[in-house]
Amino acid sequence: MSGYLSKVRSLNPPLVLPGVYGPQEDTALLAGALSEEPLPPGADVLDVGTGTGALALQAAHRGSRVTAVDVSWRAVCTARANAWLTGASIRVRRGNLFRPVRGQSFDLILSNPPYVPAPTGVRPPRGRARAWDAGHDGRFVLDRVCREAPALLRPGGVLLIVHSELSDSGRTVGHLREAGLKAAVTRRHRIAFGPVLRTRKDWLRERGLLSPADEKEELVVVRAELPL
Repeated sequence: MSGYLSKVRSLNPPLVLPGVYGPQEDTALLAGALSEEPLPPGADVLDVGTGTGALALQAAHRGSRVTAVDVSWRAVCTARANAWLTGASIRVRRGNLFRPVRGQSFDLILSNPPYVPAPTGVRPPRGRARAWDAGHDGRFVLDRVCREAPALLRPGGVLLIVHSELSDSGRTVGHLREAGLKAAVTRRHRIAFGPVLRTRKDWLRERGLLSPADEKEELVVVRAELPL
């Protein structure tokens, strides 16, 4: 079993309700980046798109004050239950991205947004697909994160985003630099296609996002810091 699969298993929370996105390799990659961030006790952390709350739990167990947000009621219930089951103090809110925390600021923002390019990108995803489908270019949510997150960071605050290279990390870095942040890709990891990408290989190749030989995708973590 690979080191990343071991990391995924270590992140598994006690409860994953049906229809809620459980920890995968992207979660593990972001968790690794989170583990390297120097967070003083009492730091304010936002986990947007929390899912099961796995990353929020990791931050809470480091002594941070954590707010977790998800648009899915099932995810909100799952994260709240996992916080209770593990004894973690996490404030969980339901809402669309940053809407529930407008007017607040944070030392660290974590985001594992939907990022998979979808052939039916003109229609909003429904059901479980909301956890991965992100428009024709995979950036329906990513671009919003890049626009809205910088205003919620305190001076010296950090934004960590994980997504697939299929949805263009260069564009993510560029948007965040335009917003005044110091941004770069800090982690990369190649993984075999999951069930969703396996069904979309031909479409992605037609669009030039995959070569005929590609059987893996590259995940990246983008780290962006607001200067002091």
